[in-house]
Amino acid sequence: MTTQIIRNELIQLGATVSEKTFAIKAAGELLAKAGRIAPAYIDSLLRRETVANTFLGHGVAIPHGMIEDRHLINETGIAILQVPEGVEWNPGQRVHLVIAIAAQSDEHIALLRRLTRLLQDEARLSELFTTADPYALISALDDSAAAPAAPQTAAIDLSLSLSWQMNYPNGLHARPARVWTEQARRFAATLQVRNGNEVADAKNLIGLLQIGAEFGHELHFSADGPDAAAALDALLATANQLTAQEVADAEAARKAAANAKRQHWQAPGKVLALRGISASPGLVIGQARVMKPQAIQVPDIPATLGYDGDLLENALQATREQLQTLAADTSRRLGKTEGNIFLAQAELLSDTDLITLTCQLMVEGHGVAWAWHEAVQRLADRLAALGNPLLAARATDLRDVGRRVLARLAPDLNLLDNSKTQGNNEVLIANDLAPSDTATLDPRQTLALVTAQGGPTSHTAILARTLDLPAVVAAGAAVLDIQDGATLIVDGDSGTIYLNASDEDLASAKQWQQAQRDKQQQAASAAQQPAVTADGARRIEVAANVNRPEQVAAALQAGAEGVGLMRTEFLFLERDDAPDEEEQYQTYRGMLTALDGKPLVIRTLDIGGDKQVPYLNLPHEENPFLGVRGVRLLLRRPDLLLPQLRALYRAASHGPLSIMFPMVSTLAEVKALRAQCEQVRVALNAPVVPLGIMVEVPAAATMADRLAEHVDFFSVGTNDLTQYVLAIDRQHPELAAEADSLHPAVLRLIAQTVAGADAHGRWVGVCGGMAGDPLGAAILTGLGVTELSMSPRDIPGAKASIRAANLAELQQLAQRALNCDSAAEVRALTGATA
Repeated sequence: MTTQIIRNELIQLGATVSEKTFAIKAAGELLAKAGRIAPAYIDSLLRRETVANTFLGHGVAIPHGMIEDRHLINETGIAILQVPEGVEWNPGQRVHLVIAIAAQSDEHIALLRRLTRLLQDEARLSELFTTADPYALISALDDSAAAPAAPQTAAIDLSLSLSWQMNYPNGLHARPARVWTEQARRFAATLQVRNGNEVADAKNLIGLLQIGAEFGHELHFSADGPDAAAALDALLATANQLTAQEVADAEAARKAAANAKRQHWQAPGKVLALRGISASPGLVIGQARVMKPQAIQVPDIPATLGYDGDLLENALQATREQLQTLAADTSRRLGKTEGNIFLAQAELLSDTDLITLTCQLMVEGHGVAWAWHEAVQRLADRLAALGNPLLAARATDLRDVGRRVLARLAPDLNLLDNSKTQGNNEVLIANDLAPSDTATLDPRQTLALVTAQGGPTSHTAILARTLDLPAVVAAGAAVLDIQDGATLIVDGDSGTIYLNASDEDLASAKQWQQAQRDKQQQAASAAQQPAVTADGARRIEVAANVNRPEQVAAALQAGAEGVGLMRTEFLFLERDDAPDEEEQYQTYRGMLTALDGKPLVIRTLDIGGDKQVPYLNLPHEENPFLGVRGVRLLLRRPDLLLPQLRALYRAASHGPLSIMFPMVSTLAEVKALRAQCEQVRVALNAPVVPLGIMVEVPAAATMADRLAEHVDFFSVGTNDLTQYVLAIDRQHPELAAEADSLHPAVLRLIAQTVAGADAHGRWVGVCGGMAGDPLGAAILTGLGVTELSMSPRDIPGAKASIRAANLAELQQLAQRALNCDSAAEVRALTGATA
């Protein structure tokens, strides 16, 4: 209710002020006395007047503070200073109602919509200018609040704060920032994120992007309000939860960039070449289709403020729904990461500054379409001018989503007109491409993308790589002068566009293409062959790390012989409550169905450390990697363990399923887990299934001979094992590079695990990053590991490495590795078996 944002004590009637500075101070003091703002925020209200005109019109002004000072707002509030005689705001502008806004996020957006309607009712406004009843003002603005403020409970005088080091390799960009804002908006508390001197409201997406949080920066999270502690814990948990995916995405991008640097085609003749930046690899020959940039001329056609306000609100809602549909479709076709691009765009539509600026322009007398377009351009220009490539890419996103809204506000402009359909064998050339344009391309017709602007980290570049479209970005304005229909050779590996190629050049390029296709076919064929050493003495089972049933087909096509690690925590992440037994059962059964008789190893819920789930209400831990995580959590939370075990045993009748428990460190844990499993199995009359444990802590490796008496198999998680052995946080910005799983200390613990397992006839697998490293796969085979599970893309290389040597040679390689002094020495052994 607005009555929580505008209360009686926030209204002063019958004020007499001689100058607008005094009026702003008086309104600010109302907010400060009510505890809504720190007194220093009054200076922020005054500073805003030096950079913007807050006069709405018709006797109303809305002073509000600077974005960077929102940390001084304790709780959203709106103060009203009534000046019956009026005060000059600017020459020719007289104000009778000074409405000072202190907004944490977007709670005041509906107030602005209400004000735009109220300004048309001159009779009612005149009454409000002189009324002696404060509730008349409250009533006039009663339906303004989009979201309630905090309940009126005991105020928290001291702010809560904590520090967090930005460990996303690409810094805070739109996709993770969207998740942060979604989490922050669940709470009434004020939440801010500070990076040095830059401060942002955690509920404001553009504000978060503008603080320039890069890898290694120390951020400060702080909160005020009755639920401040819970809000702060939830925001921290969300930030940590996203780390693993951000690291994985960055690694995938790094590998893609490394592939792009491989040997590329060389033109035999002298060909005119334009050079840009490689964004997606591959060589194609196609015909140019040039999309010239067109300046959008939006007619300024004002209507009544009420009508235009409704039109804007409806356009925003319709566009949100459109983007959610596009996100779902893109997730289904291309992947969840790609789909999230459009969810991040949808968040831009709730940006406070964007909506406020649009409303101000409308009140100044501009039409809604013109006002919206102008607001989008101003904010996008501001992002682009910051000099940060990532933020420049977000400016493209803002213009893209702004165009979608504008198309609804001004349908006659035909902004989304797709009447020029795709042709065949096209090289699409544009100044820049919006992500939505790229996502809807048909790769069977469009062969490559070339842009004058943009960068390799833009959403368009990400989508191009996913679609397997060669792409060159930042090639300069000259590409826009290429003639439509011209034959081009686009080399995404080197970032080069070749024009006027001769017959000899074209023939050479076609030969290169065929050679690359032959290599891919050979690699695909080899990937389906088993990983058997050259002498036939040892066969290694190579499986894939897969989390969802729909990913199985691609893994099998890459050469996987089963799934060696299904992480079940994905079922629990990015949602508001835990999946029930039936939902889990259907997912596990779906995995077995997709595998069609091939083995499946499912790891039970592994929450803790860098993976947090806010709705589980886990206590904040100073060092979560050494806290309640993995089986420590499961044994304390039967509400999580038992439904999962029931779902797993129900699914076990549909195929070869094994259950694996994470972060085991003691024999007592193993015995307790086996007892729980047997109790569930008997109750369901389910089949006996193999039970294994992850070897992720040194204790499990050194006790492997004892643990092997009670488990059926081990799977070494080299990522966690490495950080615990070397005492290095694998996400530490300065030390992460030293957390190398090929360190001899890690290899010795793996050898000890194999020895302990062999004593009881148990098998040992590895499902960490080392398994997919060709050198790592060779060494692990030599150490006696019999199963490797990895990302599907790493399977061909790992299999080739194993097939390249005899078992005795791999055993000698492993022994040399154990005798090395460092990971660098181990890596220097590369090629020793060739």
